[in-house]
Amino acid sequence: MKHSNTELQQKQGLPLELKIIITQQRIKSWYEHYRGDVYISFSGGKDSTVLLDIARKLYPNIKAVFIDTGLEYPEVRDFVKTFDNVEWLKPKMNFKKVLEHYGYPVVSKEQSQYIQQYRNAKSEKTKETRLKGNKYGRGKISDKWKYLINAPFKISDQCCNVMKKNPAKEFEKLTGLKPIIATMTEESELRKSQWLQSGCNAFDATRPISKPMSFWTEQDVLKYIKDNNLPIAKVYGEVIQTGLFDYELETTGCKRTGCVFCLYGLQNEEQSNTRFDRLNKTHPQLYDYCMNKLKLKEIIDYLNL
Repeated sequence: MKHSNTELQQKQGLPLELKIIITQQRIKSWYEHYRGDVYISFSGGKDSTVLLDIARKLYPNIKAVFIDTGLEYPEVRDFVKTFDNVEWLKPKMNFKKVLEHYGYPVVSKEQSQYIQQYRNAKSEKTKETRLKGNKYGRGKISDKWKYLINAPFKISDQCCNVMKKNPAKEFEKLTGLKPIIATMTEESELRKSQWLQSGCNAFDATRPISKPMSFWTEQDVLKYIKDNNLPIAKVYGEVIQTGLFDYELETTGCKRTGCVFCLYGLQNEEQSNTRFDRLNKTHPQLYDYCMNKLKLKEIIDYLNL
């Protein structure tokens, strides 16, 4: 069932109390449809921590699955260990090998994919599409990043597939369990388009997946944590209110965790205070490893960031 931008905006504008109720309904619908053969994808990040809390208030014994990529902050891994009924999975290839075999994840998943496809194109039509876009002008390498076509290093969007999606898919095939994840539409155009196509519960997708918090915002997540005094990984610090008149929340530590060494979106950060600047202060050994052993410094210098 397709949805509209207007419907999404209306849902995003609802008070948190109503959003929680709708999310509970989506989880119940998913759980009942698959007769309890479902699991929570739990990264240890604040979004999936909120999802797990909501789900376990409904179904205390629901399984959680953590994919141990080796790319998490130590505090996140320690936090995950405090939960019961969490299955740990590991990818078949570590991040260093992914970079060597496939390439570096730069700019965005979309742009990395287009650059890789241009470089490996078997036809001139594919190259032309990636340079100029399709008949709607979509699917092209941004003019700003076209110089990366000639970058002296491999570029690829395969990291997430190898490190996260493949272990999850293998687990689902082995167990028959269907995933519930905490992604939100405001995080990317891709996630927004997926919601517009299938809504929160994609029962008919090739890989059925539930995203019951799709219409939440970052502020909703922070408010839920603060209102419920919900423990989160220490690397986030505390959730505090900012501004005297505009009620807005933020974390005193990391704003997001995800994969520590990921380069996606780095160009959008304040260049005097990027994720790597903060990593250098808080986790100098990890910083040294990614800059020198993984050669991220060379990549960042080439990107002129």
